[in-house]
Amino acid sequence: MAERLEVYKCDLCGNIVEVMHGGGGTLVCCGEDMKLMVEGTVDAAREKHVPVIEKTATGYKVKVGAVAHPMIDTHWIEWIELIADGKVYREYLNPGQAPEAEFCVQASKVTAREYCNLHGHWKTEN
Repeated sequence: MAERLEVYKCDLCGNIVEVMHGGGGTLVCCGEDMKLMVEGTVDAAREKHVPVIEKTATGYKVKVGAVAHPMIDTHWIEWIELIADGKVYREYLNPGQAPEAEFCVQASKVTAREYCNLHGHWKTEN
């Protein structure tokens, strides 16, 4: 059963979906069940994938990794997402951009998630 905010990927075509409303069915793409993307929370070196949340005067800045993640054509962060008190905010990125995003929101509880095209889904909470 899919739950709200879970992310699934098709291993055949690469489609990625985020569940907006959970239901009892199975998510299927290209005739096969989609794979749940479980977020990593601890990087072996803790340097390039775990999001880092910084509180700013206007909201939150999320950087990917304590050391900046590569942003090249073959290896980049596709998006950064902030879940702030249950509301979802997302910034899509392209190769060549900085692996970071700013969100002008106020919240008491935030979770940052990001997706690397090679190494999958990662998150951190504050």
